[in-house]
Amino acid sequence: VAPPQDLRITDPGLLGSLDIEWKPPPNVQTFDECTVKYKVEYRNAGDRDWKVIFTRKLKFRVGFDLSRTAEVKVQTLLEGRCTDDVEVQSDGIYATFQVPLQGKPESEVQNFQCIYHDWEYLKCTWQPGLLAPHGMHYGLYYWYEGLDHAMQCDDYIQDHGINIGCTLQNLSQAEYKDLSICVNGSAAATLLRPLYVTLRLHNLAKPSPPKQLVVSMSASEELRAVWSPPGGETPPQCLEYEVQLAEAEGEAEAAWASVSTQMETALTISRANQSRISCVRVRGRTNIFCADRGFWSEWTQECFSVSRKEDKQLFILIPVILSLSSSLIIFMLIGQCKKRSPAEKPLHASVG
Repeated sequence: VAPPQDLRITDPGLLGSLDIEWKPPPNVQTFDECTVKYKVEYRNAGDRDWKVIFTRKLKFRVGFDLSRTAEVKVQTLLEGRCTDDVEVQSDGIYATFQVPLQGKPESEVQNFQCIYHDWEYLKCTWQPGLLAPHGMHYGLYYWYEGLDHAMQCDDYIQDHGINIGCTLQNLSQAEYKDLSICVNGSAAATLLRPLYVTLRLHNLAKPSPPKQLVVSMSASEELRAVWSPPGGETPPQCLEYEVQLAEAEGEAEAAWASVSTQMETALTISRANQSRISCVRVRGRTNIFCADRGFWSEWTQECFSVSRKEDKQLFILIPVILSLSSSLIIFMLIGQCKKRSPAEKPLHASVG
């Protein structure tokens, strides 16, 4: 079987999603008793592995890092009665695509990072490139499947009039899709290198701290911690939690011991393990069922103290000690008063 023809890679202006298309082999009409498919392999130059797609279509769209060369290979696959049900592969055809990169690499923005807060808004920040001149202007553009064209940020974060970040709202339609972002720059006399990244929002999620943490001690002296999921749009079923127990007074010197839970919002510690516990705190993050990774929330602000058994015994002794001390003071005051009162007349015994 002959290979496909006229393999082309074109850029529709979607910040990394490129269109790959080709034409069928010239003799494809003669294989009416066989199924014709295509094996498409693609990667960015420098990647070790190729990604593979099998399709019967002649065109599809896939994401690339536009800061590197895109590479594509396509083969014809034939199988059916015309090949005695044995799959036959053609030779492959190969094509590349490279966006002309302007400016020096040192002019690209630095320390670019994004966090998806509470599954509600995406906050991205960056720092100017090393060779960025005065008066430069940065712009962030984004696109995901469902948008007709690339959009520009409309809520920039600024420092001394320079855009150093962006907040994007209403991205629920982009969850579990590739979000393509480009941070470009312009200056009066210098070309700045654009930054291209592809993100997955669920892998950047950071929830707020859990709410309503309550710590109690049962009659059998088991410690129980109960809390509520954080607010916002974070799906409760997508959260895991870490509970930390302090074994010394004061957060600075505490020896923290960690216990993890999956989706559960309560934890019970047996008596044998909690005799030295003095403080409890909780944080959460997206679990492995909803993301490959994620950011931990901050810890709950309150550090709830837990009374220990020896503390309870001390609380019982304190009133007794205070009572005895009060009685002793009273007796001493009475004695002092008697010393200061007028002397009584002596009793004379009759002498016989």
